[in-house]
Amino acid sequence: MPPRRLPLSFQVGPTPEAARPPETFIPAEVPGAVQLDWARAQGWLPVEYLHTEAGEEPHFTAQGGIVLARDYAWMEHSFWLYRAALDFPPLAPEERLFLVCGGVDYQCEIRLDGRALHAQEGMFTPIELDLTEIARPGSQLEILVHPAPQWEISKPVKVVTFCKPLVSYGWDFHPRLVPLGIWRETYLEIRPACHLRSAETLYRLTDDLRRADISVDVELSQPGPGLVRWTLFDPHGQPVLRQEAPCDEARLTLKAALNQPELWWPNGCGPAALYLSRVELFDEREQVHGQSEARIGFRRIRLVTYPGQWEDPDLEVFPKSRHKPPLTLEVNGRAVFGKGSNLVSPDIFPGRLSVEAYRPLLDLAKQSNFNLIRVWGGAVTPPDAFYDLCDERGLMVWQEFPLACARYENDPHYLQILDQESRSIIRRLRHRTSLALWCGGNELFNNWSRMTDQDLALRLLDRNCFDLDPERPFWPTSPLCGWAHGGYTFRLPDGREVFQYFAESRYMAYTEFGVPGLADSETIRRLIPPEELFPPRPGTHWAVRHGFDAWGEDAWLQLHNQETYFGRAASLEEMVAQGQWLHAEGLRFVFEEARRQKPVCSLALNWCFNEPWPAAVNGSLVSWPARPKPALQAVAAALRPVLLSARVPKFSWRPGETFRAELFLLNDSLTDLPAGEAQAALVFGENEFLLGNWPHSGAPAGQNQPGPALEFSLPALPFDRFSLVLRDPAHPEWESTYTFHFRP
Repeated sequence: MPPRRLPLSFQVGPTPEAARPPETFIPAEVPGAVQLDWARAQGWLPVEYLHTEAGEEPHFTAQGGIVLARDYAWMEHSFWLYRAALDFPPLAPEERLFLVCGGVDYQCEIRLDGRALHAQEGMFTPIELDLTEIARPGSQLEILVHPAPQWEISKPVKVVTFCKPLVSYGWDFHPRLVPLGIWRETYLEIRPACHLRSAETLYRLTDDLRRADISVDVELSQPGPGLVRWTLFDPHGQPVLRQEAPCDEARLTLKAALNQPELWWPNGCGPAALYLSRVELFDEREQVHGQSEARIGFRRIRLVTYPGQWEDPDLEVFPKSRHKPPLTLEVNGRAVFGKGSNLVSPDIFPGRLSVEAYRPLLDLAKQSNFNLIRVWGGAVTPPDAFYDLCDERGLMVWQEFPLACARYENDPHYLQILDQESRSIIRRLRHRTSLALWCGGNELFNNWSRMTDQDLALRLLDRNCFDLDPERPFWPTSPLCGWAHGGYTFRLPDGREVFQYFAESRYMAYTEFGVPGLADSETIRRLIPPEELFPPRPGTHWAVRHGFDAWGEDAWLQLHNQETYFGRAASLEEMVAQGQWLHAEGLRFVFEEARRQKPVCSLALNWCFNEPWPAAVNGSLVSWPARPKPALQAVAAALRPVLLSARVPKFSWRPGETFRAELFLLNDSLTDLPAGEAQAALVFGENEFLLGNWPHSGAPAGQNQPGPALEFSLPALPFDRFSLVLRDPAHPEWESTYTFHFRP
């Protein structure tokens, strides 16, 4: 008989001391968080829409009253005791009863009928306990969750000695709310004595990519009289390999070779072909006692130097230093420009994350021509459903460990927990096709973190990746020498726009950059009370929703930049339209500029893709939960495999000025482009002026073709904007349109 899952019905209650029973228990939803359970018991609405009163910390609105943030703040400082009575049928001979827990956030003790069974720190390591000899129907299971580790973001060097992600302690796009509780699926399971503990399919491609040498590592609870059967199904559902082995040992390895495998390609390069690897355990009567399935994509991803990198003139200068690291993604032997965004958790509470939280976001990513998602180290490692979706959509994943923007000390206890947690993460994800590379964490070599290559935490992560997943690339942090984070505004304090400072930059990768963008007016009206709605002011709900004081006095809203071009807006709708215009054109320019700098530049990822809760303004392309801003459409246009592109020196123009545009044909596709003739025109309302023609020679696969610089004296016409249109009549899909500000 196969394993049988049995649900657990939990209650939870707070207590100030570990040894003191809670005075109150309430129903608990698992997976979830104690804050959600408490809010539900009090009749509060979900926490997405939050308000403040003058001088108060943020508070959550609810029907029938207002709930202040202080009503939530105490919860992270309390112990929380989960309890459930075990309900299971009599066990047959040779059956075993297990408690299976995917993860507890962040530190816990587990007891059964008062007997201590297990203690653990760390939310990413699953727990399995054999209860067969000690459990009885009605036994009381208790999981005591400890208070959250405390951390303050205000210190000059932010020291951390725990593995809980830092984003919940407050960020420029995330309120301070520190979840606790059982955050992954937890249940009882009745298993046969000989059961399938794990099955992992790994492979290595030959250098010519024409054969995959596959190994399937199977672990049983104990040897038994049955057999293990492994079947590999191709992307069309047809079996292509099958092997069997007797269960006379607890650990088995099955090996086979697959000739001419269909390769998995990133989005825009080819099909994301996935095979199905199925391992089945049969008893002596040929009854299935267990099954494990995994989807496998055959691909090879490497990081290589860009063409000519070893001939860099800097290498000829004495005294010499180490060279820039290899950064170009090579997939199945082809250089692929990495384009996409930085993903943050789509929910404040990791326990609510599901496939439905990620599917609309990753659908938008695929539709927007992304091929790479950076899973930022300040947030949680996503659930399996996220990687399923990325595998299917051809979205490569840059996976960071839970370290970000702080100094992670060489503390023995911390290193022990980091070792445990990182090994759990690596083992869970290393078979994933979409997983392209590991990264130690975000911004660890900066002056607010002050870590180096010699810090033990990074040496430990590098070692664990090599031991457990040696073929996959590893970076200690982002950024490194030769690549950049920032800027994050349309204009710098010195007045330079993204149109100038990115065109002057020469980096191998732009792995964080941004322009702030407002949510739509409807969303903002739901977030900001009418009396504070317009004009935005510091100290109001605009600050709660990240318009002011998020990471600077006027960030993310940046009204002074907006007013430089347009003057003071007369209404909320006008302000939103102006801000979204800057957001779209600024990000479009940076993405295209990064592509224009190929092959030296090989990656462009904006900050950021999404939000964990509703914000009035920040750098995201998508408003919570999955509502695209207009900038996403502009970015999607900038990331098409092939397009005509223009480098223009600024955003705002006046009559009589000489408009200048440098033309390019950008080609990220794996095919050669034919010759043709491009046209450039300026459009003012119904008036179109020909800027010039460009008879181009096409472009080789994966390479750009630079064109001429065209100039035109701008006419005095009564419009507040004009467009630059680039087109090739033979290829309308290459057309690009840019909209600029005009001051008649």
